[in-house]
Amino acid sequence: MRNILAPFAIFGQDRPGRWLVTCDHASNRVPSDVGGGSLGIGPADMARHIAYDVGAAGLARALGEALDSPVICSDFSRLVIDPNRGEQDPTLVMKLYDGTIIPANRHIDAAEVERRLHTLYRPYHAAYAALAARRPDTVILAIHSFTPCLKGRPPRPWHVGVLYSHLDDRLSKPLILRLERESDLCIGDNEPYAGHLPGDAIDQHALQAGRHNTLIELRNDLIADSAAQRHWATRLAPILQATLADL
Repeated sequence: MRNILAPFAIFGQDRPGRWLVTCDHASNRVPSDVGGGSLGIGPADMARHIAYDVGAAGLARALGEALDSPVICSDFSRLVIDPNRGEQDPTLVMKLYDGTIIPANRHIDAAEVERRLHTLYRPYHAAYAALAARRPDTVILAIHSFTPCLKGRPPRPWHVGVLYSHLDDRLSKPLILRLERESDLCIGDNEPYAGHLPGDAIDQHALQAGRHNTLIELRNDLIADSAAQRHWATRLAPILQATLADL
């Protein structure tokens, strides 16, 4: 079967705000032209963080509304091909993730990787680039989520992580300082992940263009439903706006 669905969704394209809210890992969808719509792993694995960022899409959409700015979300699982990796990154197509083997990727060849780049990854990034270019002062706000605990690892204490590249921390460092004033929050400074991967989405669309940017990770148990996602959007939006206004 031919995959006829677009590999991304855009919300509020005509909103006038300066922000561009992105969600690279918004969906756990497997297109029909990849394994007949299955990667060969069960529903429980497809519902957890290895397949997508749980809760992140709803948070991104709510933040887009709160910031009166457009939102772009991917619409394919990160296990099919990861839009937050460079094309040459060895983790672009994962064969093993947090203890789960991905059967459809175990013997993937260069031709299939190229096909997924052509049908999914590059159209997403082309749409992303077009939205980022809609005004000269666009600010990239990348939304992700993280699991409270990886298999065999200690629990992660952070509520919110702010990730950034050492090449540009103009927005992220002041944002961390503002968030740390919230007495009930544990804030990760480039935790639980390092904030820079050459060729990743922020590198492609923010660093290389000199755009202000930050990446926010919410622990996914905090944004498990739409009410929680709206709550966090309402809480974060004024902090983001105030931080940007001070720059």
